Amino acid sequence: MMSRTLCAELPAAAGRPVTLAGWIHRRRQLAAVTFVVIRDRTGQSQVVVTDPAVREQVSALPEETAVRVTGTALANPKAPGGVEVVEPSIHPLCAPARQQPVDLWRPTLRATLPTVLDHAGLTWRHPGRQAVWRIAAASLAGFREHLDGNGFTEVATPKIVGQSTESGANVFPLDYFGSTAYLAQSPQLYKQMLVGVFERVYEIGPVFRAEPHDTARHLAQYTSLDAEFGFVTDHRDVIELLRGTLAAMVERIAERAGASVEMLGARLPVVPERIPVLHFRAALELVGAAPDEPDLAPEHERFLGEWAKTTHDSDFLAVEGYPAVKRPFYTHPQPDDPRWTNSFDLLFRGLELVTGGQRLHNHADYLAALTARGQDPADYGPYLAAMEYGMPPHGGFALGLERWVARLLEIENIRYTTLFPRDLHRLQP
Repeated sequence: MMSRTLCAELPAAAGRPVTLAGWIHRRRQLAAVTFVVIRDRTGQSQVVVTDPAVREQVSALPEETAVRVTGTALANPKAPGGVEVVEPSIHPLCAPARQQPVDLWRPTLRATLPTVLDHAGLTWRHPGRQAVWRIAAASLAGFREHLDGNGFTEVATPKIVGQSTESGANVFPLDYFGSTAYLAQSPQLYKQMLVGVFERVYEIGPVFRAEPHDTARHLAQYTSLDAEFGFVTDHRDVIELLRGTLAAMVERIAERAGASVEMLGARLPVVPERIPVLHFRAALELVGAAPDEPDLAPEHERFLGEWAKTTHDSDFLAVEGYPAVKRPFYTHPQPDDPRWTNSFDLLFRGLELVTGGQRLHNHADYLAALTARGQDPADYGPYLAAMEYGMPPHGGFALGLERWVARLLEIENIRYTTLFPRDLHRLQP
């Protein structure tokens, strides 16, 4: 591996020879000196070039060219990090970079969304763009660490399936060796089956929704953070697990991506010790909707988000008891009134972020639920068979990573939080 000093390590190397390796982030050519800013995965360092031959060499190396720089680290309070590299020799590690469609050295990326997405392999190099994904990566770390620490086993379920996971949702069909298969809409059925194996499971992976939404909050493929666990009393146990998981994610963001949070001026939420819970019926009354409305509209979610902040000083609100007609067949009914369910949506700053709840676990209840919906139990043979072999009461949740990051950073379009988004119009890059 190439021996090098990372930009973040440079202050500790003052007075010593160093070798940097990274990209030319910015060149500033003055009358007698050229300043070159080198960028690597840890930050940026300033290189001071006074030798005429090296200055001429630098003039032929555009921004984003990968280089190795050898010189001496010298303390300078005006330099980034208080240290700069002087008397350098510069060695290109690739051909000179072509001219970029955007200026990555500017503090703010000045480009339209289509330009940002069309050139994602380049525009993600911008420090502000990198900060977005560093926050996403820290979120993933918090999710994994919290569940690992609570006895969960990470699983990986098939993404090619033989039937729709969620009744009523659109799927992407594909030719599977002459038979029709589909891209998985969620790992729901598999993670429930695996509760009977490991008791507590989670998965981080892609899910696919062939819903023709052309909005700022929908994608055809997104990253789902799923958890499922057994021996629950009801959906309130799921809400409590979710609360702890979100708190761990926020904590890891602060620890691992604090500089990114500061760069973007983000407001990290405080996850309360108890997330306020509101029944769906009460939510309809609050927003002034008809009592027979089957779901909350986006404007209702925004209103409830403001209500939770004003009433409970909380960025989070769990709305429980959604109507059975709006929830999938595997959702457990509310014991005292089966019109409602032991399910919930978690709103985060006025936007639906998580769906979760308690599931059915008795085989006979599944047969009755599917029959009542006009569905053939034979379509779910292996899944239902697992329920015949002693499945405990269980529940879980699913959280969309991109929507979480978008709402956390108050980014209006979810595509800005997606490395290579897939939507109604985009299949490249």
